[in-house]
Amino acid sequence: MLLALLRRSGPVPDPDHIAIDHEGATFRIVLRRRDTARRLTLRVSAATGEVVMTLPPRTSLATAQRFAAGHGGWIAARLARLPERVSFAEGAAFPLRGVMHAIVRRGDRSGATRIEAGPDGPVVSVSCGEAHVARRVRAFLQAEALSDLKAAIAHHTAQLGQGPARITLRDTRSRWGSCTARGELNFSWRLILAPPLVLDYLVAHEMAHLREMNHSDRFWRLVGELCPNVEAAEAWLKRHGAGLHRYG
Repeated sequence: MLLALLRRSGPVPDPDHIAIDHEGATFRIVLRRRDTARRLTLRVSAATGEVVMTLPPRTSLATAQRFAAGHGGWIAARLARLPERVSFAEGAAFPLRGVMHAIVRRGDRSGATRIEAGPDGPVVSVSCGEAHVARRVRAFLQAEALSDLKAAIAHHTAQLGQGPARITLRDTRSRWGSCTARGELNFSWRLILAPPLVLDYLVAHEMAHLREMNHSDRFWRLVGELCPNVEAAEAWLKRHGAGLHRYG
């Protein structure tokens, strides 16, 4: 009877994570079981600091736990190399269009967020209670990103002869932009933190997909026709892109 019930209920699903202790620290490890995996692997996301373990279909959780515990030193070293996160708080600094800006709060009274000249360089000036600074700065950056994206899209629409059906801002971790089969473009608002040539390249890249939904030679030729800074933008993203996720 019990055996029949167990068979009927099926296998017990994996937990979403496991935890290991290493030299006084506890590491949370997200589990991802993949049919195509042939061995256990660990990775640490440079964007989020998340530790992810990929498991083959038949690997037991006990084996995964032992594997993770045996790599506690590796996990600690990788996490230690990640850049420190920077919150959008009064006095913090972050890049805006590739130029560092400090956050200055003018006072508690609600007012517009704006870019101003400061004694040590440009600042993003907010007027609100201290608890609302992060939300105000994030909203400001998203609005600036949308404005710059619309300008770049208008420019490339004139070049390409067609434009997107819709534009959406997101906070994606795995990609900076995407184009759907319906001609809808999605972009990370964090592109506003990068130099303008990077945002322009990502717009050209995704708009080229409106005509070529692939990464063929024809696609890359079209991207090159739309954007003169492909190599420079790609190099910047490869070197600095992951670091943009440390802000906010």
